[in-house]
Amino acid sequence: MPERILQHLKHLIGCDSQNPPRDFGPDAAMFSYCRSVLEASGFDVEISDHGDGHVNLFARRGAPKVLFNCHLDTVPVGEGWSRPALELTVENGRAYGRGSCDIKGAAAALLAVAEQTSQPMALLFSSDEEGAGPCCVKEFLAGGGASGMEQVVVCEPTGCEAALAHRGFLSVKGRFSGTSGHSSEARALDDNANHRLARWLTAALDYCHGEAAAGRPTCFNLGLMSGGTKSNVIAGEAHLHYSARLAPGQSNDVLFDALRSLGGAERHARWTIPFSGPPLPAAGQDGQETREFCQRHALPVRESVDFWTEASLFSAAGVNALVLGPGEIAQAHTADEWVALEQLDRAFDIYHRIVTNA
Repeated sequence: MPERILQHLKHLIGCDSQNPPRDFGPDAAMFSYCRSVLEASGFDVEISDHGDGHVNLFARRGAPKVLFNCHLDTVPVGEGWSRPALELTVENGRAYGRGSCDIKGAAAALLAVAEQTSQPMALLFSSDEEGAGPCCVKEFLAGGGASGMEQVVVCEPTGCEAALAHRGFLSVKGRFSGTSGHSSEARALDDNANHRLARWLTAALDYCHGEAAAGRPTCFNLGLMSGGTKSNVIAGEAHLHYSARLAPGQSNDVLFDALRSLGGAERHARWTIPFSGPPLPAAGQDGQETREFCQRHALPVRESVDFWTEASLFSAAGVNALVLGPGEIAQAHTADEWVALEQLDRAFDIYHRIVTNA
């Protein structure tokens, strides 16, 4: 393994980029460090600040056709660590630390590739993938940053196999209204906000089961639900937060429209959508050019992964995209997060091959 990978990873893990709280800006150490490495390797570097910790670092050398994308923010450290979360620890063939797998390990491998090559290369390091309201990739695309790119490699953990597809992600919050009062009133059956939510939920689950039976597996999860004040008070308000993950070819908009009015909810519910990301490939794309890219560069292929990535945002914008990075998703977001040194080495070799053979 190039020793520089671990040197870069040490610096990146030591930069506190927990999201939330996303308490950093364009002058954060992780951006300064990446900028210094890349400028010394002949890259033009542009840092864009979209406020509230939404920061992009875009680096370009020459006229590349492939864009590598990594997010540098991490989930919060959390509890249960047996090693320092914000320090690199190397033991028994593993590199430990928050973000080592998701996905600062990939970023470290890319920095090493940038140093050891001279060919055209492009990198987008973003900072808001893990928290609410991400906008970095959307702002990059809206500004034409992907113009001229023929392929995007999003470096989420896939065991260093090229994932060509994944489910979308839809996040929806709902507020059900009721008419509060004493629970002895017979109208509680109909006027209780919790009951109205329950009727909607029953209908939503029936709908999703029906979709699965029709050959359209719909991954639906009610993650949060709350309402009311006491057992003897008719609930005047109830809240829920659900998510859905749809397969390529399915539509978040179609599912949301189908669910929103079930069980009488059109009279009692108000909905907001904190986030909606399409599947990969996005609607209208067949992924054939991405498959040919994998063949040209002899990339091992994993047809799909179950988690959502920002590769679908590039795909929805008409840019071919795949997911390929070191480690496995089961190692991410955990106490004592780790990535195998062998995976970092393999990622370096693959990224190096893509850059030098482009």
